[in-house]
Amino acid sequence: MRVSALALVAGLVLASHAAPSVAMRPDSAIDGLSVALAASAVEAQAGGDLDAATGYFESALAVDPRNRSAFIGLAQIARAQGLPGKAIGLYREALLIEPRDVTALAGQGEAMVEKGALELARQKLGDARKYCAGKCPQLAALEAAIAKGEAKRSVSAEAVMPRPMVTSTATN
Repeated sequence: MRVSALALVAGLVLASHAAPSVAMRPDSAIDGLSVALAASAVEAQAGGDLDAATGYFESALAVDPRNRSAFIGLAQIARAQGLPGKAIGLYREALLIEPRDVTALAGQGEAMVEKGALELARQKLGDARKYCAGKCPQLAALEAAIAKGEAKRSVSAEAVMPRPMVTSTATN
C-alpha cells in the first residue's frame, strides 16, 4: 500500500513538471510527426474523407497538443458537419494557444453566425481586424457571413404573418 501511494505521488510530481514544458513550447517546435499527421488530414479533408481527416487531426493532437492547425482543421470539419457549437469550442482551443490567430478568430465568428450569435461574431470580427495587416480573406468571409446572418434575421412581414389553417368550415 505504501509503495503504490509513493508511486502515485511521484507520478503526480513528474506530471506537474512535464506539463509546463509542453505549454511553453513555441509553435515552431511542434513535433514533426504531429505536423505530418496534420498534413495527411488536410489531404483527406480536401478529398472529402472527413472521417479519415478527423482521425489524422486527432492523432496529431495526441502526439502534440500544441498543434493549433489540428484544432482549426477539426473545427472546420465540425462546421462542415453542421456542428457550429463544437466548432466554436475547437476554435477556442486554437485561440488558447495563439490568441491572435486570424483564421481561428474568423472561423469562430462564422460558427457563431451559424448559431445566431451575431453580436459575438461582430466582436470576433473586431478582434481579427486588430491582428490582420491589410485585406485578409478570412475577414471578408466573416463579413459576408455576418451580412448573410443579418439578412436572415430581417424577414419580411408576409413571411411571418400567420396563415389560416382551415380554409372553409362546413355547416349543417
